[in-house]
Amino acid sequence: MATPTAVSAWDVEAYLPAAVLDEITDIRIEHPRWVMKEARRRKRRKTLAPDGRLVLAAVDHPARGVNEIRGDAMAMGDRHQYLARARRVLDDPDLDGIMATPDVLEELLILSHLERKKKAKTFLDGRVIVGSMNRGGLAGTAFEMDDTFTSMSAARIAELGFDGGKMMYRLDPQDPASGRTIQACAQALNDLRAHDLPGFLEPLGVVKQPKGYTPAKDAETLVRQCGIAAGLGESSLHLWLKVPIVDDLARVCRATTLPLLLLGGPARGTAEETLRDFGTALAAGSRIRGAIIGRNLLYPGDADPMPLSRALTALVHRGASLEDALSLLSGSPRPRRKSAAGRG
Repeated sequence: MATPTAVSAWDVEAYLPAAVLDEITDIRIEHPRWVMKEARRRKRRKTLAPDGRLVLAAVDHPARGVNEIRGDAMAMGDRHQYLARARRVLDDPDLDGIMATPDVLEELLILSHLERKKKAKTFLDGRVIVGSMNRGGLAGTAFEMDDTFTSMSAARIAELGFDGGKMMYRLDPQDPASGRTIQACAQALNDLRAHDLPGFLEPLGVVKQPKGYTPAKDAETLVRQCGIAAGLGESSLHLWLKVPIVDDLARVCRATTLPLLLLGGPARGTAEETLRDFGTALAAGSRIRGAIIGRNLLYPGDADPMPLSRALTALVHRGASLEDALSLLSGSPRPRRKSAAGRG
């Protein structure tokens, strides 16, 4: 059985010098058109999920005022670390892509443009890029459940040649704002459909606590949310649902025929714990088609996020066993790809 391995802190400066962020700021001022130029030059996938599965990095937490990881209230508030870690996981050729807010996606497009000057291909070619749409439910505010669409519109996502839009609602049965958010999600799905783009919807039931809202992580609540979410908008044909890892996930899989992506949730203590969570959950049912993961992927402690990305994509795309995936955390060779039939 694989055991946790001591890892050293990742040298973010060596990977992405802080001076590059100053260069990005200069480009924002002097050459903002480079963003659209790079977006139009980017080579898109012909098929969203060639093997029917996806692993996406989620990079949109700060836009909702969430910067905390493992007790560090400002961890994701350091843009140097945040952007470098987002860029780093895109070195994993099996990571399908990224879901993020416009500021992060524009920064990555600028980095891609700078890289394209040196190479014919960049790290965004062939990736799935999903724009985060509603970030108005700022953490800790009185209007948190009124999660308004303050970020990317379907029209802007289409203009930039991105591959879909992500949204969420949190249902507090006692707060009318939840109903407004659900209605707005339905309209956003219709807007995406008008541009022939898929939607990624995160439907959560929540419980109000003295210190804020806590997701209800039980199968019964999630089954109900899957039923509600699947019926939103004019069509569900290009809708993916994002669901948390809960007990009796197999029951949730029986609630819908929509493809399900597993959420990472609050940061776990170690990369090993994160990988074990996903390894177990991915086996819960055939409707589970991958993962969309943020904090747990980008911040495996202070370590390089690449080994965890390689391990997770091996589980999803290569049918690796949990033990083989765990071995990748220590830099062991990547397991061979299994046939689709071998994944179960």
